Amino acid sequence: MKFFRRDREPSRRSVEDVDLDSLLSLVADSLGYTCVFARDGGSLTLGGGREILVRLAGLRREAGRRSREDWPVLVSEHLANAVAAADDLLDVCDLDQVKPLLRTRVESVDAVEDLTRVVGRSLNGDLVELLTVGARFVRPEEAGCWPIPSGQALDLALANVREDERLAISSLDLSGLQAWRLSGRTVAAAAHLRWLSQYVSVPEDGMLVILPDPATLVVYPVDGIGVVRAIERMRVHAERAAGLSQQVYWWHEGRLTLIRADIVIQDGQARLVVAPPPEFARVLARLAA
Repeated sequence: MKFFRRDREPSRRSVEDVDLDSLLSLVADSLGYTCVFARDGGSLTLGGGREILVRLAGLRREAGRRSREDWPVLVSEHLANAVAAADDLLDVCDLDQVKPLLRTRVESVDAVEDLTRVVGRSLNGDLVELLTVGARFVRPEEAGCWPIPSGQALDLALANVREDERLAISSLDLSGLQAWRLSGRTVAAAAHLRWLSQYVSVPEDGMLVILPDPATLVVYPVDGIGVVRAIERMRVHAERAAGLSQQVYWWHEGRLTLIRADIVIQDGQARLVVAPPPEFARVLARLAA
């Protein structure tokens, strides 16, 4: 799985700190606040009616990864979010506070407006696993304040997901084909793929997977040539559900791989055109032999 962000602290010149501080002061003034920096540069205090502490470690890291053209928007968002959250009891920049609230959520890449403004990792070309606190996504400048890299934060979130609940298992009839439905109360069902063998028997060649909604998985074992029919039935079911994804995936050796299956209309008839990835195509050839 590919992480969105590098966890290495970028090398930065002191003049960049000065320029960023000048921009922070300018934006704070435009918002009607005075601005006093801590001596170590790790935070600033907005004044003007009340004091608001704004942590800067994560912002500085994020600014170091971006071009200067991005800084005005980055700084404006950071200060605006700090002001908006001033009355909240939760400080997302404080890992000790948010650790019990960290979770993950799988989203379609197309559903995420800007992948540079969230923390997560790619599951494949069209799905991403994002870090959340409560009901919202964690921003890079928030996670940048934590003393651990983003990969470790995601692992903490996954541990919380696992402790939250065990998914309920039921059989699902797909036009004569029996699949397994795993469903829960939260939106983190896809995380349970990592522990799939604790729910159902997983053959050596893995499982077919569809994600009809964030709280549900539907799986089918890759254990015979009948898997070809299963791809069709699962793709149609995913299309009707119109949920998280309408595609079929292959869960194998800890990876979720897209099995491209498109429904096309030709001469008034609907048919399925499947384009399996090479590794899965080799599995199909072996099963058919």
